[in-house]
Amino acid sequence: MKEFLKGVVQELGYEVFDAGNAVYDENDDYPDFAAEAAKQVSLDYEGSRAVLICGSGAGVNIVANKYPNVRATLGLSTDQVYDARHDDDVNVLCLSSDFTAKPDAQKMVQVFITTPFGGEARHERRLEKIAQIESKAPFALK
Repeated sequence: MKEFLKGVVQELGYEVFDAGNAVYDENDDYPDFAAEAAKQVSLDYEGSRAVLICGSGAGVNIVANKYPNVRATLGLSTDQVYDARHDDDVNVLCLSSDFTAKPDAQKMVQVFITTPFGGEARHERRLEKIAQIESKAPFALK
Protein backbone atom coordinates (compact mmCIF):
# COMPACT_ATOMS: atom_id res chain seq x y z
CA MET A 1 0.00 0.00 0.00
CA LYS A 2 2.79 2.44 0.93
CA GLU A 3 4.68 2.02 -2.34
CA PHE A 4 1.46 2.28 -4.34
CA LEU A 5 0.45 5.52 -2.60
CA LYS A 6 3.94 7.00 -2.95
CA GLY A 7 3.46 6.68 -6.68
CA VAL A 8 0.07 8.37 -6.48
CA VAL A 9 1.53 11.33 -4.57
CA GLN A 10 4.48 11.63 -6.95
CA GLU A 11 2.17 11.52 -9.98
CA LEU A 12 0.34 14.50 -8.48
CA GLY A 13 3.68 16.36 -8.55
CA TYR A 14 4.58 16.26 -4.87
CA GLU A 15 7.81 15.31 -3.19
CA VAL A 16 7.67 12.24 -0.95
CA PHE A 17 9.54 11.85 2.33
CA ASP A 18 9.32 8.17 3.26
CA ALA A 19 9.64 7.68 7.02
CA GLY A 20 8.95 3.96 6.73
CA ASN A 21 11.11 0.95 6.30
CA ALA A 22 12.55 0.17 2.87
CA VAL A 23 11.84 -3.55 3.28
CA TYR A 24 8.90 -5.27 4.96
CA ASP A 25 9.77 -6.50 8.43
CA GLU A 26 7.02 -8.17 10.46
CA ASN A 27 8.72 -6.92 13.64
CA ASP A 28 8.36 -3.25 12.66
CA ASP A 29 6.42 -1.10 15.06
CA TYR A 30 4.19 1.56 13.48
CA PRO A 31 4.73 4.10 16.31
CA ASP A 32 8.37 4.52 15.23
CA PHE A 33 7.49 5.46 11.67
CA ALA A 34 4.33 7.43 12.48
CA ALA A 35 6.23 9.48 15.05
CA GLU A 36 8.90 10.49 12.54
CA ALA A 37 6.34 11.57 9.95
CA ALA A 38 4.18 13.40 12.50
CA LYS A 39 7.25 15.19 13.85
CA GLN A 40 8.04 16.48 10.36
CA VAL A 41 4.47 17.75 9.92
CA SER A 42 4.53 19.29 13.39
CA LEU A 43 7.65 21.28 12.47
CA ASP A 44 6.08 22.53 9.20
CA TYR A 45 2.36 22.13 9.90
CA GLU A 46 1.24 24.74 7.37
CA GLY A 47 3.47 23.54 4.54
CA SER A 48 3.47 19.78 4.77
CA ARG A 49 1.13 16.85 4.96
CA ALA A 50 1.54 13.16 5.63
CA VAL A 51 -0.19 9.94 4.78
CA LEU A 52 0.28 7.24 7.40
CA ILE A 53 -0.63 3.58 7.05
CA CYS A 54 -0.98 0.70 9.48
CA GLY A 55 -3.23 -2.34 9.69
CA SER A 56 -6.26 -0.56 11.14
CA GLY A 57 -5.15 3.04 10.60
CA ALA A 58 -6.07 3.75 14.21
CA GLY A 59 -2.60 3.23 15.66
CA VAL A 60 -0.87 5.73 13.40
CA ASN A 61 -3.74 8.15 13.96
CA ILE A 62 -3.23 7.98 17.72
CA VAL A 63 0.52 8.55 17.38
CA ALA A 64 0.18 11.46 14.95
CA ASN A 65 -2.29 13.31 17.13
CA LYS A 66 0.23 13.37 20.00
CA TYR A 67 2.25 16.01 18.14
CA PRO A 68 1.56 19.75 18.38
CA ASN A 69 -0.15 21.30 15.37
CA VAL A 70 -0.92 17.91 13.88
CA ARG A 71 -4.53 17.28 13.00
CA ALA A 72 -4.81 13.67 11.86
CA THR A 73 -7.90 11.84 10.67
CA LEU A 74 -8.64 8.24 9.90
CA GLY A 75 -9.72 8.14 6.27
CA LEU A 76 -13.04 6.35 5.84
CA SER A 77 -14.34 7.69 2.52
CA THR A 78 -13.60 10.43 0.02
CA ASP A 79 -16.48 12.52 1.36
CA GLN A 80 -15.20 12.24 4.93
CA VAL A 81 -11.63 13.10 3.86
CA TYR A 82 -12.94 16.10 1.92
CA ASP A 83 -14.80 17.42 4.96
CA ALA A 84 -11.80 16.79 7.23
CA ARG A 85 -9.51 18.80 4.90
CA HIS A 86 -12.00 21.53 4.02
CA ASP A 87 -13.48 22.07 7.48
CA ASP A 88 -10.81 20.91 9.95
CA ASP A 89 -7.63 21.61 7.95
CA VAL A 90 -6.27 18.14 8.72
CA ASN A 91 -2.66 17.70 7.72
CA VAL A 92 -2.27 13.95 8.28
CA LEU A 93 -4.36 11.25 6.64
CA CYS A 94 -4.28 7.83 8.29
CA LEU A 95 -5.31 4.78 6.31
CA SER A 96 -5.99 1.14 7.08
CA SER A 97 -4.07 -1.30 4.93
CA ASP A 98 -6.28 -4.16 6.17
CA PHE A 99 -9.65 -2.56 5.45
CA THR A 100 -9.06 -0.15 2.55
CA ALA A 101 -8.81 -1.23 -1.08
CA LYS A 102 -6.04 0.41 -3.11
CA PRO A 103 -8.45 2.25 -5.45
CA ASP A 104 -10.29 3.71 -2.45
CA ALA A 105 -7.00 4.68 -0.78
CA GLN A 106 -5.87 6.34 -4.00
CA LYS A 107 -9.05 8.41 -4.22
CA MET A 108 -8.81 9.45 -0.56
CA VAL A 109 -5.17 10.51 -0.97
CA GLN A 110 -6.03 12.52 -4.08
CA VAL A 111 -8.85 14.29 -2.23
CA PHE A 112 -6.60 14.87 0.79
CA ILE A 113 -3.88 16.46 -1.32
CA THR A 114 -6.06 18.55 -3.60
CA THR A 115 -8.68 19.86 -1.17
CA PRO A 116 -7.87 23.27 0.32
CA PHE A 117 -8.91 24.39 3.77
CA GLY A 118 -12.16 26.34 3.38
CA GLY A 119 -11.23 28.98 5.95
CA GLU A 120 -14.78 29.78 7.03
CA ALA A 121 -15.00 31.79 10.24
CA ARG A 122 -16.68 29.00 12.19
CA HIS A 123 -13.95 26.54 11.22
CA GLU A 124 -11.20 29.04 12.04
CA ARG A 125 -12.83 29.60 15.44
CA ARG A 126 -12.95 25.87 16.14
CA LEU A 127 -9.33 25.35 15.11
CA GLU A 128 -8.31 28.17 17.44
CA LYS A 129 -10.14 26.44 20.28
CA ILE A 130 -8.31 23.21 19.48
CA ALA A 131 -4.98 25.06 19.52
CA GLN A 132 -5.84 26.57 22.91
CA ILE A 133 -6.71 23.17 24.31
CA GLU A 134 -3.47 21.78 22.94
CA SER A 135 -1.34 24.55 24.46
CA LYS A 136 -3.04 24.64 27.85
CA ALA A 137 -3.91 21.02 28.44
CA PRO A 138 -3.43 20.37 32.16
CA PHE A 139 -2.66 16.76 31.41
CA ALA A 140 0.19 17.59 29.02
CA LEU A 141 3.55 16.42 30.22
CA LYS A 142 6.19 19.11 30.01
